[in-house]
Amino acid sequence: MSIDRAALAAGALRFASGVSFLVDPKRADRLWGGRQLPDATAQLLWRSMGYRDALIGGLLLVAGLRGRDTRGWFLASGGADASDLLGGLAVHTDPPRSQQVIGLGGAVVGIAVGLWGALRGRKPDHPVST
Repeated sequence: MSIDRAALAAGALRFASGVSFLVDPKRADRLWGGRQLPDATAQLLWRSMGYRDALIGGLLLVAGLRGRDTRGWFLASGGADASDLLGGLAVHTDPPRSQQVIGLGGAVVGIAVGLWGALRGRKPDHPVST
């Protein structure tokens, strides 16, 4: 069984980000570039995103630790960021510039990492003897 270090890193980051939105959505919003106090609806959406990210990140992390195929979880991670980017582009003029750069830029990086992880070759679980 071989540990997938890339899945560990990506999963841990997504899991930690998700947990931060669950524990303190206002502080997490500031970390992602928000400057105003989010209203109750925004906090609900942050928490929903937190559950999603903690789940995807945790499952990517566990699959990486167990040496399982992680490509599907990388794809789910990139897909989550793609939906964030799509939603963010619809309101890209509303948030402050810092939130635009961090939020949309983070989504682009997340999509790239997700695609890279989903498209990379899978190492066999057991080496084949010749």
